[in-house]
Amino acid sequence: MEARLDLLKTAPEAYNAMLALQGTVNKCGLEHAVLELVKLRASQLNSCAFCIAMHTRDAFRHGISQERMHLLNAWRETPLYSERERAALAWTEALTFITQGHAPDEVYQQVRQQFSEQELAWLTVAIATINTWNRLAISMRTPPQLDAA
Repeated sequence: MEARLDLLKTAPEAYNAMLALQGTVNKCGLEHAVLELVKLRASQLNSCAFCIAMHTRDAFRHGISQERMHLLNAWRETPLYSERERAALAWTEALTFITQGHAPDEVYQQVRQQFSEQELAWLTVAIATINTWNRLAISMRTPPQLDAA
């Protein structure tokens, strides 16, 4: 697969705006583990190889175990995730697949029980941001940066 174009070179203002948004999300006060799990899960759902590779490395740097990363695709089937993380992951799936249920009330209630109003706003922005990054990387066919083995 060949990359189509480099967004940084062709639309630097848009790329830099996304970086600024991501920087703001990263400083929003939500736990790094929650943010990294959300980024990784949305990237899995969207099949974004570039973002999966990046956020797997980032999650590991933020102390998320390899076991938790390996089982993220089956998070409902394992006790490795807190109720707060489970709510964030359910919200991530609902918003990533927004056309399949339009963020159901039951998922909203689940996430609302675990996150304050302000935290939920930031979580929603974080999910929207990673979904945008996924769509940019996939549409431009940005290849994953792989560790040299």
